[in-house]
Amino acid sequence: MKKVIAIILTTVCALALVACGAKGGADKKSEGVMTYEEYQAAAIDSEVTIEAYVQACMSWWDGKITLYAADRDGAYFLYEMPCTEEDAAKLTPGTKIKAKGYKSEWSGEVEIIDATYEIEEGSYIAEAVDVSDLLGKDELASRMNQFVSFKDLEIVASTDGNGNEAPWLYNWDGSGEEGNDVYFNVSKNGQTFTFLVRAYLTGPDTDVYKTAKTLNIGDKIDCEGFMYWYEGPNPHITKITVK
Repeated sequence: MKKVIAIILTTVCALALVACGAKGGADKKSEGVMTYEEYQAAAIDSEVTIEAYVQACMSWWDGKITLYAADRDGAYFLYEMPCTEEDAAKLTPGTKIKAKGYKSEWSGEVEIIDATYEIEEGSYIAEAVDVSDLLGKDELASRMNQFVSFKDLEIVASTDGNGNEAPWLYNWDGSGEEGNDVYFNVSKNGQTFTFLVRAYLTGPDTDVYKTAKTLNIGDKIDCEGFMYWYEGPNPHITKITVK
């Protein structure tokens, strides 16, 4: 009798582990859909098909939408995907899509262009991955387009096109105005990196945009955002916490 009970318990535990693994592990992809590993290995300019979940909409304009999307293994940037305004309203964070397009690269940023899509059943929101220790390292590129966090950064001076120093700038050279992107420099382990609040993603009415304009040189901050790439790490920050 004890042996039978032991076998039953072992079977129950094994089933429980399988269930937990299915819940917490990688997504099961539909037929013809790439895993994230296969997507990473695909050549630039090759056709790709992915399934992922919308994480943020950068913009919808002139019948095209630009999205950050992710699965449980990695993340994607879908650039100017043809989309009606009606469908754009449906592509809220968590929405699952199947997209087919071409893998492309622009100034280091790997993205999907000329994509078509279908909305599918399912929902998932990725948690921020702390990549503070990867700043300044080649490994940071492996987190491209993911939702990430940075801890214990210090605001350092940005320099505008006239050589003037400031804690932040409208546009990278200070040539902009309210409603444009807000750029700021941060220091970590003796190195300086340029972050920005992307107006198309989080505009002037958002907390992060307003907070960026209160930054002072020497402020210590934590922040979260999407790991965009432009000639190196250039994250689109969605949250700033001043310590």
